[in-house]
Amino acid sequence: MTTQLRRVGDSIDRFGALARFTVVSVASTGRAVRRHRVETLRIISELSLGTGVLAMIGGTVVIIGFLTLFAGATVAVQGFSTLGDVGVDALTGFLAAYVNVRVVVPVTAGVGLAATIGAGTTAQLGAMRISEEIDALEVMAISSVPYLVGTRIVAGMVTIIPLYALGLITSFLASRVVTVVVMGQSPGVYDHYFATFLIPTDVMWSFLQALVMAAIVMIIHTYYGFHATGGPEGVGMATGRAVRLSLLAVVTVTLVIALALYGSARQLRLAG
Repeated sequence: MTTQLRRVGDSIDRFGALARFTVVSVASTGRAVRRHRVETLRIISELSLGTGVLAMIGGTVVIIGFLTLFAGATVAVQGFSTLGDVGVDALTGFLAAYVNVRVVVPVTAGVGLAATIGAGTTAQLGAMRISEEIDALEVMAISSVPYLVGTRIVAGMVTIIPLYALGLITSFLASRVVTVVVMGQSPGVYDHYFATFLIPTDVMWSFLQALVMAAIVMIIHTYYGFHATGGPEGVGMATGRAVRLSLLAVVTVTLVIALALYGSARQLRLAG
C-alpha cells in the first residue's frame, strides 16, 4: 500500500512539474521572439529542412509529405473498395474531402511531428543538459528557458503551418490519383463530390488543431529534454517517454476537437 501511495505521489509531482514548466515556457515565448530572433529563425530552418545529411533530402518536409501521401492513398483505396461494396463508389471524393481533413491528416502530421521534430528536440536538449551546456548558459546570465525552450515552441508552431499545408495537399493529390488513375473512376465524378463536401471551415479548424498539437508536442519534448538525467542512457529514456506521451497527446487532441466540433452532428446530409 505504501509503494502504491508513493507511486501516486510521484505521478502527481511529475504532473505538477510538467504543468509549471508549461506555464513558464509558454510565458517565455514572447521574450524569445523579442530577444532571440536569430536563434528562433535558425531553429525554424533546422526543424523544417533538417541539418547536415538530412538537409539534402528535405528533413521533416519529406517525411511528413510521404506520410500524408500514403495516408491519403490508403483512404482512397479503402474508401473506394468499401463504398463499392454498397454500390456508391462515386462518393470516394466525398470520403477523401471529409476524412482526410477531419482525422487522417491531423493524426498523421501529429505523429510525424512527434517522431521527427519532437524526438530530435528532446535528444538535443538532453545532450545539452548532461554536458552542462544549459548550466553554462545560466552562468553567462542567459535565461535558458526562453533561449532553449521558448524559441523551440515558437519555431514548432511556425513550422507546422507550411508542413501541414503540404500534408493536406499531398493527401488530396494521392487520393485523387489513386481513385482516378488506379481505380478508374471518372475525374468529373470525383472532383464534383470532392469540391462539394470540402468545407472551408473544416480546413480552418484543421489548421488550428495542427497548431495546438504542435504546441503540446513541443512542450512535452522540451520538458523531457530540459530535465534529462543519467547520461546518454537517460537521454534515450527521456526521448522514448516524450514520444510516448506526445503520441497520446496527439490522439487525445484529435478526439477532443472532433467531439467539440462535430460531436453534436447526428446526421450527414449527402443531398440538398
